[in-house]
Amino acid sequence: MRIIRNKLLFNTRRASSVASRASKLCNTQDAGRRTRQGFTLVELVVSMNAAFIVMVTGALLVSSGYRSWNRAFKTANSEARLGALDTMISLGTTGRKSNKMDYCLYTYSSGKYTRITASNPDDVLKGQAIEFRYWDTELDSSLMNPSKTATAYAFFYLENGQLKVDYGPFPIGGPGGVNAAGAISGTATTTITLAQNVTSVEFSHTARNSTGDGNGCIRMKLIITDPTDGTSKTTLAATLMRNTWPQ
Repeated sequence: MRIIRNKLLFNTRRASSVASRASKLCNTQDAGRRTRQGFTLVELVVSMNAAFIVMVTGALLVSSGYRSWNRAFKTANSEARLGALDTMISLGTTGRKSNKMDYCLYTYSSGKYTRITASNPDDVLKGQAIEFRYWDTELDSSLMNPSKTATAYAFFYLENGQLKVDYGPFPIGGPGGVNAAGAISGTATTTITLAQNVTSVEFSHTARNSTGDGNGCIRMKLIITDPTDGTSKTTLAATLMRNTWPQ
């Protein structure tokens, strides 16, 4: 009995020792696992470099987009572009309501405007100023007269690098924008500067008779020098006169 008890006691102590060693081994492995959680210095440096590359790439994309938008905004709102746009709108709206049977195209030389005449029909006539004539009042019985070809005029001309337009009444039998001596003499109620820094402007049409009357289509070639970069920008436009009176 004593031998059996001693043997059981030995086996119990031995099992306890094995369990203790196993527990210590597990604790050591768990401690190793806990120690290996997180990043090493090399991993941290690599991660920081990758994040830096992403940030730099994003900053370059944002900066490039901002510069592109800024260039587009400056181009769209440049003085030359806005002046050309104003001129095109004014020419188009005035021409469409004008009388194609009564308008004048002029050359300009030595301070004098001279109406252009054609040597042959179908000639393309070119000048530096044009005078439209149109109706700016409601139609009534007083206007139903062949001699009343318009009630107002619009005179487009170049002066000191500025493209201007004079608006005023057109008296029947009297002058519009230019008198017989070739000077601007119309009673302008409004003068508008359409474009600045204009290098040249050319109005043209195709004649249908020797007096220089056209077929009702006016073309314009406008060259503006941009003051910011010194480049020249050319604008082409046209307007078709729809009204015919008297026919």
